[in-house]
Amino acid sequence: MKRTISTDEAPAAVGAYSQATTNDDILFTAGQLPMTPDGTLLDGASVAEQTEQALSNVAAVLDSEGLTMNDVLKVTVFLDDIDDFDEMNETYSEFFVEEPPARSAIEVAAVPKGAALEIEAIASK
Repeated sequence: MKRTISTDEAPAAVGAYSQATTNDDILFTAGQLPMTPDGTLLDGASVAEQTEQALSNVAAVLDSEGLTMNDVLKVTVFLDDIDDFDEMNETYSEFFVEEPPARSAIEVAAVPKGAALEIEAIASK
């Protein structure tokens, strides 16, 4: 059975979506922007800082369910500019030191709110 997830440690969902959903086996996060839990968008920050914030948001959502980044099976990174891949990847690799998950990284026409990237994850309980 589907269950929605919400935590104050990540930005609130501000539309017709949840921070994450789970069936108690697999957890799917919504795309996480580089936004602080209080709603401050880091759109003027470096790609490295934006990556760190977006992944910290993913980690906070996982933590609310007792999971860690080690439980992540798949990540999708949506980049506003594929030329930012190397900078994103350098920071990303700090979150997944051993046995990193499968990942897709793609350039999109635009990321919401003018951010450089958005990151979503799938984790296993």
